[in-house]
Amino acid sequence: MRLLLIKTILTVCAWLPLPVIHGLGVLVGWGLILIPNRTRHDAAINIGLCYPQWSPRRQHRLLHKSLIETGKTVIETSALWIRPGSRALKLIRKTDGNSLVEAAMRTGGGVILATPHLGAWEATGLYCAAHYNITCLYRPLRIPELEDLVRKARSRVGANYVPTTPGGIRALYRELGQGGAVAMLPDQEPHTGNGTFAPFFGIPAYTMVFLTRLAKKSDAPIVFVWCERLSWGRGYHLHFRPASEEIYLDDAAAATAAMNRCVEGLIRECPAQYQWGYRRFKTRPEGEAPLY
Repeated sequence: MRLLLIKTILTVCAWLPLPVIHGLGVLVGWGLILIPNRTRHDAAINIGLCYPQWSPRRQHRLLHKSLIETGKTVIETSALWIRPGSRALKLIRKTDGNSLVEAAMRTGGGVILATPHLGAWEATGLYCAAHYNITCLYRPLRIPELEDLVRKARSRVGANYVPTTPGGIRALYRELGQGGAVAMLPDQEPHTGNGTFAPFFGIPAYTMVFLTRLAKKSDAPIVFVWCERLSWGRGYHLHFRPASEEIYLDDAAAATAAMNRCVEGLIRECPAQYQWGYRRFKTRPEGEAPLY
């Protein structure tokens, strides 16, 4: 019953004009603002941690803006998942910096696309799947009934999703060895034993080491990419950014810290569209109290 309801809502919303979809997202966002909930609670903590120099009023403004954008994220997945791929891709009005990816792929050495939880990341994945036939690591969803729908939606224009297993990791190396593109979330907290603590906005954050290790072993360049949600439902603007040279250092700790600084730089371009409700600082160094 729950799956049928979710699919019905997604299908109905998918065919609405994008300004209406984002308008509904604004309503969802105001619900998050007005009704106590975990997303609002966690976002407030994260913003306070990452912007301690800001006044409470300024932090509060960012919190409200980010919850509005979170509401848009929830509703826009309908169009990005359900519409035919060619129609969904038309929502991306502009790109800049994509020559970075094309130049890397022309060398035949492959490219690693780092796509943080910033802006419309589902649109980012859709574009990169259609243009670069990306291979991505995939974690099971919290709602198992949606697995089939989401996998088909995300792969319908060319993406290949592999599990977070040794076999999946070998598939990433194989794809890069063949000159292809792989993608992953650089700001997703890894499982215990697969990361290290590195500063993120000055706060120790348990951070994946696999991305920088993959770049080092494969000699493939890293390109960061995020999709800006334009105001008033005007569509999306995809931004590609080069990685800092420090991200390729032999020192694993320095490389991981550089990766986090790159993500910070992207967030500063549009802080309201970052997923502040994600528990980025859930895992703490030994002996440190929980933050949430």
